[in-house]
Amino acid sequence: MRLESVGKRYGLRQPWVVRSVSRDVLPGRLIRLEGRNGSGKSTLLRVAAGVTLPSAGRVTGRPHTGYVPERFPGGLPFSGRDYLLQLARVHGLRGAAAPRAVDEWLDRLGAASYASQPLRALSKGMCQKVAIAQALLARPGLLVLDEAWTGLDQAARGELDAAVAERLADGGAVMFVDHEQARLAGRISERWRLDNSGQVTVVAGDGARAGSGAGSAPESVVVIDLAGLEPPSAALLSGLPGVLSVDGGSVRVSSGASDEVLRQVLGWDGVHVTGVRTGQAERDQGAGR
Repeated sequence: MRLESVGKRYGLRQPWVVRSVSRDVLPGRLIRLEGRNGSGKSTLLRVAAGVTLPSAGRVTGRPHTGYVPERFPGGLPFSGRDYLLQLARVHGLRGAAAPRAVDEWLDRLGAASYASQPLRALSKGMCQKVAIAQALLARPGLLVLDEAWTGLDQAARGELDAAVAERLADGGAVMFVDHEQARLAGRISERWRLDNSGQVTVVAGDGARAGSGAGSAPESVVVIDLAGLEPPSAALLSGLPGVLSVDGGSVRVSSGASDEVLRQVLGWDGVHVTGVRTGQAERDQGAGR
């Protein structure tokens, strides 16, 4: 996807909220938007997601997109499950694929037991789970998250982290805003920083760093938590490039190899990714292999 000289303002005589943004959003990239409150982060996410049209420039090559807004309209009269079934059809899921996808995400996010209640009766946290589920139903090529972790319990936050990793491993792109500076640390490809004029400065993320040579920083690692990992699969996993260790259902992987390891694991029957987190690994003293 490409943003070509994109600008947005809310009225001809109003100031530009976003201006002159020209960037490529490449497959497999995790992009974090940063800036002060009111700098235009949410506006740029809405333009990228196709929710609002730019006032200047254009967006081309947008893949199928899932979008979680900063504020989800939870005061709706129908149940969470009925809402998701309708959104599944909007996303192009037909027949048994629609309820199957709905049930999968309700279960993964811990919302299945509440899904038959009207959205207007649910807590903010439960509504947020429904908002996340609708964005992930069709496994989008572009996932746009605006403060999507806010209001979630720890288990659901971990599941959203895992969903982001799955989208990246599948070649999708993810753009997000979050108030937690450590969110998805170690995996970010680019940081887009919006200044007071609505323009964007792009700096490198931290997803590509890895220690090499004497005196370098400890290697950045990703820990993938798995359910259903049997000994034969664990042995196969241990032999994959970039895998540092397999301890029960926790796999430590060098950050540069994590996407490929996830891609492999997601294709295994009976194995389910339950979380993805970052950490620091002590350097393998036998490195040089």
